[in-house]
Amino acid sequence: MPPHCDSLDGPVVVAAQEALRHEDVSLVLPYVPAECEAEVGDAFSMTLKARGQGAEARDVSDRWFFETVVRLHRAGEGEPFTGLKPAGLDVGPVIPVAERAIRDEDPAPLAELLVHVVRDETQQRFQRMLSLKAEAGTGGEAARAYVSAVLGLQVWAHGLALAARAEPHGARHDHQH
Repeated sequence: MPPHCDSLDGPVVVAAQEALRHEDVSLVLPYVPAECEAEVGDAFSMTLKARGQGAEARDVSDRWFFETVVRLHRAGEGEPFTGLKPAGLDVGPVIPVAERAIRDEDPAPLAELLVHVVRDETQQRFQRMLSLKAEAGTGGEAARAYVSAVLGLQVWAHGLALAARAEPHGARHDHQH
């Protein structure tokens, strides 16, 4: 997944900011595994106390809270925490469209984008395979390149179908995004 969950403008930090703004830890708890709720609650309480000690203390404590929540979120995904990433990173074309689809409660633009991507990629892989087929009869490396393209197309299509039917993200990690 693109570096979105661990960026300063990603959904986990945005939820943590909302939790601090409203002084309501429950707004960020869905982003961490249930067994981490006590740690998040403790960090939240300490952060709220530190925020009252001036602007610098507020900045440091907020950052620490964001790091804590993202670290626990990443652990719930089975992934390492490598630090907070800056806001505004390029997350590719799909994440922004998915976020808009969720916000607008309309899956059509996301489905259209994904169908377009799959259609284009399928066409490119198929055309490459066909171009290699013409030379495959000469044997040796040309035949190997063709076989590699044939098998590559099949394995890619199989992996894509499996990914399309995989369990939702939250179902794998006992917490929802």
